[in-house]
Amino acid sequence: MKAALIAPLAACVALALGAATSSPAYANEALAKDKCGKCHEMEKKKKGPPYKETAAKFRGKADAEATMFKLATDPKGDHPEFTASPDDTKAVIKWILTLK
Repeated sequence: MKAALIAPLAACVALALGAATSSPAYANEALAKDKCGKCHEMEKKKKGPPYKETAAKFRGKADAEATMFKLATDPKGDHPEFTASPDDTKAVIKWILTLK
């Protein structure tokens, strides 16, 4: 009987752990580090502002995602080394806006 209960419980734990490490927030943080990490960090200013500072600046604004997207992708703007795809850019922006 115990074995019958342990196997499904172990499967549930494995599924939960897998979901935790592949959640969109984790994936987008890794993506941000990969695509934006040269110039941005979570709380420390580098070449660009920290992610949390950017989140605070745009939080609650109706046009936040569109404005951030334009700032990040404008070829005449301040992201000359920008290489992320539009979908990756949108994913990172959504992640940034969840930061507190």
